[in-house]
Amino acid sequence: MNLEDIKAVKDLLAVPQQIVIIPHKNPDGDAIGSTLALWHYLNNTGQSATIVSPNDYPKFLKWMPGCEHILNFENKNQQARKALDDATLIFTLDFNHLGRTGQLEPVLQSANATFVMIDHHQAPSDYATVTYSDVTMSSTCEMVYNFIDYLEDTDKITQEIANCLYTGIMTDTGSFKFRSTTSKTHKVVSSLIEKGADNTAIHNKIYDTNSPSRLHLLGVALNNMVILQEYSTAYITLSQAELDKYKYQKGDTEGFVNYGLTLEGIRFAVIFIENSEEGIIKISFRSEGDFSVNQFARNHFSGGGHDNASGGKSDISLEETATHFVALLEQYKEKLNT
Repeated sequence: MNLEDIKAVKDLLAVPQQIVIIPHKNPDGDAIGSTLALWHYLNNTGQSATIVSPNDYPKFLKWMPGCEHILNFENKNQQARKALDDATLIFTLDFNHLGRTGQLEPVLQSANATFVMIDHHQAPSDYATVTYSDVTMSSTCEMVYNFIDYLEDTDKITQEIANCLYTGIMTDTGSFKFRSTTSKTHKVVSSLIEKGADNTAIHNKIYDTNSPSRLHLLGVALNNMVILQEYSTAYITLSQAELDKYKYQKGDTEGFVNYGLTLEGIRFAVIFIENSEEGIIKISFRSEGDFSVNQFARNHFSGGGHDNASGGKSDISLEETATHFVALLEQYKEKLNT
């Protein structure tokens, strides 16, 4: 953040505000962790803050301190709309285009509140009065730590805030293995542990708690994996029937796409997941090295994100989507094999 933006935020928070904090649709660990951390901080400093999530989030995140206060726009619509109607200040976290909020988008577009964006994805839009955007950051949670630091309030980071921020940094860095993990990231994490973040317990709650149905679904995903050595690529497909058979719950496929990158010689990994309710194929892209899945997703699958981790979608069938994807790889063969 520059000095002008820091001053603008300080001026906004110098008076009582009715604040709403928004994560993106289908929020992940970074989105939930950053919104809850900011929620704790603002309420602890005398503001009145509410989190409105566009929809539900994975069960493995529902231990996080304060999560019971999150208003799900889909099933607490009236309460959520009232909070947004009353809002004087809206923070949007871990996304940079209002289209990432699904059914919330038109409500946000008509809001009279001042907007503050905190996000680390590429190509931010210009809806916010204050935009804190930094694509070099490991996570929005690391940015929220910096945001509190810019306000000279790191002494107000409680154990609850530390646990929330640690969760988002850990999940968005793949347990600190992605290239976005810097020495500054580790310094932030060190500070969070000093402030009470229970790193071992958080890791266990996120990664080491499985249901039998999720493990069976992982088995199906791995059995469906197609390895294309000539393109240094592996992809997984999961049909709606397969999801239904193993009683899929939101978050069950989290991390499945990364298994492709554990194979020797594979630099590009993809998972295609059928979603009959929305009538689309949801896609996650991961890469290693300098192959930009952000650009690939933007060019071909109405998506985007980071250079090594992005998402997209397809409106054709699962089989047609996979066939189209494979056909695209020929034009990237040289890049993928360099």
